[in-house]
Amino acid sequence: MRVAALYDVHGNLPALEAVLAEAAGADLIVAGGDVVGGAFSAESVERLRAEGDRIRWLRGNAERELREGERDPALSDEQVEFLYGLPARVELEVEGLGYVLFCHATPQNDLDMVTPLTTDERLGRILEGVRADVVVAGHTHVQEDRRVGAVRWVNAGSVGMAYEDEPGAYWALLGPDVELRRTAYDAARLGGYEYPQASRQEAAEYFESLVCD
Repeated sequence: MRVAALYDVHGNLPALEAVLAEAAGADLIVAGGDVVGGAFSAESVERLRAEGDRIRWLRGNAERELREGERDPALSDEQVEFLYGLPARVELEVEGLGYVLFCHATPQNDLDMVTPLTTDERLGRILEGVRADVVVAGHTHVQEDRRVGAVRWVNAGSVGMAYEDEPGAYWALLGPDVELRRTAYDAARLGGYEYPQASRQEAAEYFESLVCD
């Protein structure tokens, strides 16, 4: 089984469509949270829903905040209820990798920051007690693949708002190993909508500055 991990789409429909075309051969798709919050939030939700049984959803902070913060007028009431009711974690057995836990930020919550600058010591504390061979997350929009103790930590990156050194839609393909992918897309289709920009280093340093422990 091959699984495409698509995180942090943030309503970037052109990027999502380009990734889905490239991931057409995957058996399953995990929508890893923060599908909304951008140029085409409602359309991105419906494009993913069109994948039917091939998709596994989980909730990110953007979906949680739909009912806890300011309402997104682009989304219908039905879409809000659907997104808010999604699970916080998805668990799958992936051939070649074993037991894989998908979460938005960390296994504990959807807000903690983990970046390539996060120390192994701190990440080890976050992963303490986690019974998984691989943990796949997103949230910080920076791809990563490393091992801490017995757990392989993967950040799939961001499909729609990547903080990387090259433009594109970033995602991960799992099984039998982990492939960190970058897919080109036509940003002109965003109609002038501008997403925040940052390099890997800039993003990692900023997110690390928000960490309290």
